[in-house]
Amino acid sequence: MGLRIETLLEELSSRLSLRLICGEEGLKRELSVPDINRPGLAMTGFFEYFPSERLQVIGKTEITYWNTLSSEVREKRLAQIFDSRPAGFVISNEQIPPPELIAMGRKTGVPVMATPMPTANFVTALTVYLEDKMAPTVIMHGTLVDVFGAGVLILGESGIGKSEAALALLDKGHRLCADDVVDIRRTPEKLLIGTGVASLRYHMEIRGLGIIDINSLYGARAIRDRKIIELVIILVDWEMGRHYDRSGLEDKTYRILDVALPMHELPVQTGKNIAVLIEVAAMNWRLRQMGVHPAEKLDQRIKDGLAKRSQDQGDLTGMGGEPDRGSR
Repeated sequence: MGLRIETLLEELSSRLSLRLICGEEGLKRELSVPDINRPGLAMTGFFEYFPSERLQVIGKTEITYWNTLSSEVREKRLAQIFDSRPAGFVISNEQIPPPELIAMGRKTGVPVMATPMPTANFVTALTVYLEDKMAPTVIMHGTLVDVFGAGVLILGESGIGKSEAALALLDKGHRLCADDVVDIRRTPEKLLIGTGVASLRYHMEIRGLGIIDINSLYGARAIRDRKIIELVIILVDWEMGRHYDRSGLEDKTYRILDVALPMHELPVQTGKNIAVLIEVAAMNWRLRQMGVHPAEKLDQRIKDGLAKRSQDQGDLTGMGGEPDRGSR
């Protein structure tokens, strides 16, 4: 997903003091990658791996070196740089933009911008912004709740009770991030960040009640803007004869944006307290993060017991005795 330079300029004009010097015709250009480049090597004449699709950030080091070059070399280097059709330039650290760069920007329509921020600070802030804006995204129909600090995404068919379960969790002191529509972004660290869409944020639709405002009803303690998704709960209709996991030894996952998340299917049946089950699932997930796997521990304990019993019976047989079978 590309990002127009005019969008970048508009959103960062206050935050990073970014302003346009020239190249208005190129503001519709799109950045295709969330990376930046400092064109110091290109200024020396090395163009083997010049990433022209990136935004080019020129700081004090590049300007100082540029000023040591003769006018003939500057003209040659600049022509080579612009032949590769760079996405745009940013002059940082209150440096004076080279007149040749401004002239070429006006001639070719390549945006040239400036910021007074120190180069390292600007590069860090810009990288964070680009990674957030250009991260892979998907919109899912579900509910995202913060349960004991774990981001729990509740999925299921329409009308199965996702919002009702979330409302019960809020009543227990947990926090709502998004209901009905969850906007999910994948970070470079392969984390999934869920948020609510602006138009529906902090509102829920409860059948029989209509639309309710969680912020007004429960206050700021019951809401949050975004949350890392760590666990998926899928609500399904109870079906007689269908196999449901009863031991917890089988690890199931749910993939979102190519990230595998632990997943549980909870059958919905009259009389079941789904909110309590989701709380237990979140606490159990916390335990497993700390290296404690209750199902595996119980399974191993049973296996150890059976092995010990088998060994004791073998020892008795070898001694010519018989295992105690109790009174007849």
